[in-house]
Amino acid sequence: MRVTLLQTDIQWAHPEENIHNAERMMAENPGSDLYVLPEMWSTGFATEPHHIAHEEHNNTALSWMQDAAQRYHCAISGSVAVHLSDGTFRNRHYFVDGRLGQTSYYDKHHLFSYGHEDQYFTPGNDHLIVEYEGWRLLILTCYDLRFPCWSRYATGREYDAIIIVANWPDSRQEAWQVLTQARAIENQSYLVGVNRVGDDTKCHYIGGSVVVDVTGHVVARCSSSVEALTYTLDQEELERRRSKFRVLDDRD
Repeated sequence: MRVTLLQTDIQWAHPEENIHNAERMMAENPGSDLYVLPEMWSTGFATEPHHIAHEEHNNTALSWMQDAAQRYHCAISGSVAVHLSDGTFRNRHYFVDGRLGQTSYYDKHHLFSYGHEDQYFTPGNDHLIVEYEGWRLLILTCYDLRFPCWSRYATGREYDAIIIVANWPDSRQEAWQVLTQARAIENQSYLVGVNRVGDDTKCHYIGGSVVVDVTGHVVARCSSSVEALTYTLDQEELERRRSKFRVLDDRD
């Protein structure tokens, strides 16, 4: 599966500009099966989402994802701040399959209490594993990366790759590097992690978006600037590694 990581510089609370930039990057990097955007890619990490989050029934970011996924005959993954009709806010990670015309979503479970995300957003309680092009993809968002039990490969929760989107700041970049590798190693899976660059009202970001293979080796890494990086995940290699070194058979 050919995956393109879209490491963007998110313009604060300007969804039209962020949509334009994402469209341009996709057009310049055609032919992938899956394009992955950062967390809250259309607005920036809005921990106080009033007047910034997309309305559930007027979600321009999601509408663009659905339209672009159909036009490029691909899937697009990325999270968006959403205001639901019940009054709650969700950090909602959409996976849009343009080939089948299907949209799935995962509401971020671990809200970033240090940044007060938990004061405004409602957590999700359900895992999401998407089946796409013969791959089983676990969908996660940012802070979830720190919690191995939530992402654990388990009976009824088997997958081949983790797709995680983030706004992970420069000040904690070393943790991003270590944890992305750890989650891949302990679950014998690929991990595709897409972070942002630039600045918001509180943090500075230096990207470091990665693809990690089943052994924990970083096989592709973005720089600290705006970048689109494409890598092909190898399912035969994944299965070969899992069958040869059967760590998952001994999991708790």
